[in-house]
Amino acid sequence: MLAQLRAAAKIMAIASYTLPLMLYQEIALRTGWWSDRRVPRLWHRLTLRVLGIRVHLRGRPATEKPLLIVSNHVSWSDILVLGSIMEAHFIAKAEVRGWPLLGTFARMQRSVFIERERRRASSTQAREIANRLASGDPMVLFAEGTTGDGTRILPFKSALFGAAQIALGTMDAERVLVQPAAIAYIRRNGLPLDRRERGSIAWIGDMDFLPHLKELLRRGAIDVEVRFAEPISCAAGTDRKALARKSEVEVRRMVAAALRGREKTE
Repeated sequence: MLAQLRAAAKIMAIASYTLPLMLYQEIALRTGWWSDRRVPRLWHRLTLRVLGIRVHLRGRPATEKPLLIVSNHVSWSDILVLGSIMEAHFIAKAEVRGWPLLGTFARMQRSVFIERERRRASSTQAREIANRLASGDPMVLFAEGTTGDGTRILPFKSALFGAAQIALGTMDAERVLVQPAAIAYIRRNGLPLDRRERGSIAWIGDMDFLPHLKELLRRGAIDVEVRFAEPISCAAGTDRKALARKSEVEVRRMVAAALRGREKTE
């Protein structure tokens, strides 16, 4: 009963600052008086604090633009984690539009929504991402195309990596940076997570959002480690499939290192 009351209090706390921040973001989007990336990052940071998710960072996102971050994907909370680190926009599956709270914020953060099942639309979707990259928006791609179990890395899908090359054709830059990033949930309440416990944090398939959120709130503080590799330069002749494979190898390496815990995090 006490855990349920705490969870309800946290949800109310999130709601208390979400509405005014959404209003602030709407003004930013309509007027351009200030950056529309500031409010989402603040919201992500506040919400992580309420949820009890602590982020440990190793490496940094590149500052050079255009920049495409490619990451593994474990749970909906990955969006909060990466969004708290950098002012970026996300490439999200179309269903995210309908998520309570996060869906609304994803739209206001100018996420690009894609339908991965529609292969014929992949070139159009890659072009939309390319236009955003060319305009200077850092974009985050969850390259597995779905969520994993927090331990294994699924094969990276290469179709949307083509956005980096398309962007080169619409701008003066000679390269686009593609930077692999790894997300690993490593501890709960200060104790290391095993494979089964990491699986309980993962948000897989058609799981309902609200029950998963309540379970996350009930279980206690979580530590997540985020690692950034050196960016990979994508030039006009770069093969997108080779780019996807190289990124996947880097993410696998970093997730394995984070789960082993051999290196000290910041």
